[in-house]
Amino acid sequence: MARKTNRKKPSTRGGGRSRSVISARFVAGISIAVVLVAGAFLLLTDAFVKREAVASVTVYKSATCGCCAKWVDHMEDNGFDVEVLNRSDVTPYKQEFGVPPRLYSCHTAVVNDYVIEGHVPADDIKRLLTEKPRVKGLAVPGMPQGSPGMETGRVDHYRVMTFDANQDTRTFSRY
Repeated sequence: MARKTNRKKPSTRGGGRSRSVISARFVAGISIAVVLVAGAFLLLTDAFVKREAVASVTVYKSATCGCCAKWVDHMEDNGFDVEVLNRSDVTPYKQEFGVPPRLYSCHTAVVNDYVIEGHVPADDIKRLLTEKPRVKGLAVPGMPQGSPGMETGRVDHYRVMTFDANQDTRTFSRY
């Protein structure tokens, strides 16, 4: 003998959709909206919030010097805020800032109260700013291959030198 059950048929209100399907779609829609709003907030925050620079650097260089432009990129990539002043002759700036002629390179920069001559690595400049030695500045004489801005595949050994007001020099680091 078959037994009758009192099962109710599913409601067909709302176009025949069950509540669980509508609830799942509603939750999914809300979740997507939250993710989109959060993503937009992060993008806008990153676009409008400028990271604090390590320090501001003013660079005196020739407008046509490609290795100087690459050194500027190296500095910016390492957190420095760089102002570039293109000049047809940078020698007067080297003389004004007291760079010994034997240390001359292709560009001269000023960061805080220090002079930076040539392709000095950003990490050495950060160290200089942290340690604050009693020197006039740092220099990488000439244009050694493999120094920042001079990446050509060949790597020369070179030294980063300190120099003072008497034009005395000492080795700051070796590469």
